[in-house]
Amino acid sequence: MSTNKISRVGIIGLGAIGKRVLNALQTQHLPQASYAAIDHAPHTDDFVKEHKLELFTEAQQLIDWKPDLIIECAGHGAVVHAVPVFLSAGIDVVIASIGALADKSLAADLEQAAESGGARLILVSGAIGGLDAMRSARAAGLDEVLYVGRKPPQAWAGTPAEEEFDLDQIKVPTTIFRGTAAQASIRFPKNANVTAAVALSGVGFDDTQVELIADPTVGKNVHEVNAKGAFGELSIRLINNPLPDNVKTSWLAALSIEEAVSKQLLTTVF
Repeated sequence: MSTNKISRVGIIGLGAIGKRVLNALQTQHLPQASYAAIDHAPHTDDFVKEHKLELFTEAQQLIDWKPDLIIECAGHGAVVHAVPVFLSAGIDVVIASIGALADKSLAADLEQAAESGGARLILVSGAIGGLDAMRSARAAGLDEVLYVGRKPPQAWAGTPAEEEFDLDQIKVPTTIFRGTAAQASIRFPKNANVTAAVALSGVGFDDTQVELIADPTVGKNVHEVNAKGAFGELSIRLINNPLPDNVKTSWLAALSIEEAVSKQLLTTVF
């Protein structure tokens, strides 16, 4: 695929990440492309005109617009209901909400849809990085993979941790969950994309161990991955700044989508 191949880009979801990706593509990566989006939130006429954007509410409308690539930025619901439709229609899809793949049935449905449509499902690494080394090490065999996620106590508000702990009273690092990536993806869906990226790059959802920590000594989200295997040992640690437009979202998550699209531009199909 060359740059000329991607001339029409569809985006599912125009929240903080979707808007950030749209702006980056229009100003840096694909300034000559046309853009359309599915979003149910209201947008001003000025926003639509500024970005020369076609707005739709239904998947079929976007399919009829004939995009070369679709980028999902809308959450797990979009992966369940919209992404299979686009794949079956033969359209490549970049998905940000890869935590949805913890559902084995959904993962199988997406694989089947991609195969039937002759399309590609392109996964992004999201708020975690450095996983290419673990994917390489996997070829020789991985014995164990542990992901540890640390956030300030109040960052766990609205999760099961709030029901089990008094978050305001946590004064020392406290483990709020320990289990598999599959379990973590279900119980802590807001953290699911990171655990999914680790699981898919290593030993899978059922064998990847996860520990989530409410840590009053950190002011940002901290992601740590430790792996052991025939290759030796691997440790990755990231401290993520939030997206300027949304403090609940890691900036790296948006950047990873931009990087995934850039890879498509550098791939040549003969």
